[in-house]
Amino acid sequence: MAADSGATLVIVCAYYPASRQDVEKAQDVLGEEAYQVVGSAPAEDTLRSARDRALKAGAGSTETVAVVGEPVEALRKVVSERSADLLVVGNRGLNTLTGRLLGSVPSEAARKSGVDVLIVHTT
Repeated sequence: MAADSGATLVIVCAYYPASRQDVEKAQDVLGEEAYQVVGSAPAEDTLRSARDRALKAGAGSTETVAVVGEPVEALRKVVSERSADLLVVGNRGLNTLTGRLLGSVPSEAARKSGVDVLIVHTT
């Protein structure tokens, strides 16, 4: 969409820095998937990977932003600071029991962002 419209694509990743104890706990639970929380900058790695995929798909102007904090508030902050016209989020969490009971990032972002929201199928 960004490529077709000539829009700047801003890729955002919200995160909380992990303590050593949290990292060790995640390694125990996640096993080989622990690479997602290990290291000094997993958010930056996630952003770099997403930017590479966007560029490969034809996006022209791209920016990445890592924000410490809760996902929906981080997205709202970036939407406001960048005067975004559209917020695109993945559907992860929409169909989980926790998501239904406590609210998911996509549904909460759609309610609170203040701009149009496109929820895309990612799971």
